Amino acid sequence: MIEELKTKTQPVSKEQVWSAWKHIRKGGKGMGIDQVSIQEIDANPRKYLYPLWNRLASGSYFPPPVKEVPIPKGEGKVRMLGIPTILDRVAQQVIRVELEKIIEPLFHPSSFGYRPGKSAHDAVEQCAKNCWERWYVVDLDIKGFFDNIDHGQMMKILQKYTSQKQILLYCDRWLKAPVYKQDGELLVRSKGTPQGGVISPLLANLYLHEAFDQWLADTQPLIVFERYADDIVIHTRSIEQSNFILDKLKARLAEYSLEIHPDKTAV
Repeated sequence: MIEELKTKTQPVSKEQVWSAWKHIRKGGKGMGIDQVSIQEIDANPRKYLYPLWNRLASGSYFPPPVKEVPIPKGEGKVRMLGIPTILDRVAQQVIRVELEKIIEPLFHPSSFGYRPGKSAHDAVEQCAKNCWERWYVVDLDIKGFFDNIDHGQMMKILQKYTSQKQILLYCDRWLKAPVYKQDGELLVRSKGTPQGGVISPLLANLYLHEAFDQWLADTQPLIVFERYADDIVIHTRSIEQSNFILDKLKARLAEYSLEIHPDKTAV
């Protein structure tokens, strides 16, 4: 009964939580650190979803640590994903839907990653067309992009696009959520957003929309590009123009605590 008496300070409805749960239930089955499965929640949704809604609506929800999971990349390398609990994924989906309504219509048409109605195939098709008209490209990769997103910059960007308190409150908490590492260490993050989260791709897209997409469109409106998350191809008409853009980009990205990967970037 105490849970039910908490003051509702955040505009999050039961319907939003239920809709988010139905979406998450169809996705990945991997469990987080609490080891609560999709099947357990499905068997007794009120037991799990009602307290989640209550905490979200009262402003008292704090995300649990994400579980570090290695994913093979090839050549013996691995990428570390941060897997939230299933209930935290539901919470993230609630806020993702709200934030996506605001910022998705503003995104650049040449941004293809993690967006509804767009795919890597669309990016490749546009890239092929642009290569016929412009014979040079800057093939750009950002070093450790997801791990180096600056939390302060991220929140400033969010505040530029929305004043909705539930979005700002919970995005700030998700950025700061610790990582439960494979060796048992609990790592408190001061930067980055974990790959594997539901809202991380949307936040990452917004970060690069501000740091790259909109900046390039404003300062070099004749330059065309394709971006899929942090993989970017910029089309140019000469080696000189390529080097000029690359130098400008190094300075621009540094303002957002990002660095161009020296080995994966080339003209």
